[in-house]
Amino acid sequence: MNPRLTAPPKVAISITEACPLSCKHCYGDCGREARPAELSIGEWREAIARLAADGVISLHIEGGEPLLKPGFLDLLAEASRSMFTMVRTHGTLIDAAMARALRDAGVGRVLVDVMGATGPTHEWFTGAPGSFDASVAAVRHLVACGVATDMLLILTRQNAPEVQDLLDLAAGLGAERVGVLRLYPLGRAKRIWQEIALPLADQMRTLGALRVPAGLTLMQSWHPNDHNCCWQSAAVIANGEIVGCPYLREYVSHGNLRSTTLLEAWRTAPLWQVLRAGAVERSCPDCSAAEGSHGGCRATAYAWHGRWTAPDPFDVTLNDGVDLSVLPDRLLPA
Repeated sequence: MNPRLTAPPKVAISITEACPLSCKHCYGDCGREARPAELSIGEWREAIARLAADGVISLHIEGGEPLLKPGFLDLLAEASRSMFTMVRTHGTLIDAAMARALRDAGVGRVLVDVMGATGPTHEWFTGAPGSFDASVAAVRHLVACGVATDMLLILTRQNAPEVQDLLDLAAGLGAERVGVLRLYPLGRAKRIWQEIALPLADQMRTLGALRVPAGLTLMQSWHPNDHNCCWQSAAVIANGEIVGCPYLREYVSHGNLRSTTLLEAWRTAPLWQVLRAGAVERSCPDCSAAEGSHGGCRATAYAWHGRWTAPDPFDVTLNDGVDLSVLPDRLLPA
């Protein structure tokens, strides 16, 4: 069983669903305008102050595109005074001045999403000509002003041949880390799943062939790093729904910040208690319980099997022949 924490040390918030890009795979199905039900910047400031008072030490801020939220930099500065802050962005709004503004606001780390090591691949996903060069320029600007910077890539059929080139590009730009992430069946990604998703064997071959340049750290979310992290993390999406994890946004709600606090939901929401306990049908035999494996990611386990205690099919030791390039019928868009 997982440790029982009185408060989550890490919280992720999606502060807006507004985004100037039109990514084919967007998990939030974001659009160019903010949604009417989104929390206001004042509501977010109040919520973040409460998180800090309740003992949260790490705050991950994303969107949509978080830089589009009016008042974002002031919000970031307030949060950074009491928590380690990370901002996830596609980078197209970060010029030299914005990079300095993020630094001066006290951001701890910026994570820039790219979907390939070349313009054609990246822009096939984003639908925005010039967005690749803008994202690369953002990394340069951030590194130049001393902001710790990561580059993130969601592994797909289209970009798998370019992952090594992305590692080399990131090292040349001065990024500290590259995160290669699994593809989740959420939002618009479900609509094109069979076009972009890889079988697990191909995913593992891609990862196994990588050579990490000196000075760069590779992060990846497959075995043995596919932990069940529900016990230590929490998340809130743009409309205030408390979802436990950004990748659970379509499957759960533990309440809404407009009617409860995150800490109250953490302590009382029945399903959240189950997920945090880490009780699963099978765990990876190669990972010790201390590493928090406990069956792997609950979002992908539930997506494929429809059970919260099911094994994670992205774990090579627990896959049981599941073809990850094909969605279960119940997840197929109507």
